[in-house]
Amino acid sequence: MYKEYPKGQAPEALERLAALIVPADAVVVVSGEYNHSIPPALSNLLDHFLEEWFRKPAAIVGYSAGAFGGVRAAMQLRMMLAELGMVSIPSLLPVPVVQQAIAEDGTPADPRMRERAKKFLDELEWCGEALRTHRERPRERSACEAAAQVGSAR
Repeated sequence: MYKEYPKGQAPEALERLAALIVPADAVVVVSGEYNHSIPPALSNLLDHFLEEWFRKPAAIVGYSAGAFGGVRAAMQLRMMLAELGMVSIPSLLPVPVVQQAIAEDGTPADPRMRERAKKFLDELEWCGEALRTHRERPRERSACEAAAQVGSAR
């Protein structure tokens, strides 16, 4: 059962995880498919944090034992991440038939996987840099001033 902890009283492991999330420019979320959805433990973990996720890009890697590579879970995960204030990049990195996807030595069994992963991670890096630049930029005007300018432009 989900337990909510008062601020500053979460278990040490969750505090360590928060300390990794906050300074991160982007997040890669890796999820298996559980009953065509997000595994409950991952959902619970994502829900535990809130401000830590705001305005950060996320890349979704999905895997499954079947041919779809976790895409059904990834689509639900994309909606959940948006609700948490994250922007997921357009690309997904599905890993179908995961039990055959990685060779004994840890390398991808499909030689095209490296190329797909590089393209996927390059997209995440671009989004991470763009959003970091925007997060760090000082606000030039308040929302009220912006609304006044829009009104005067009409």
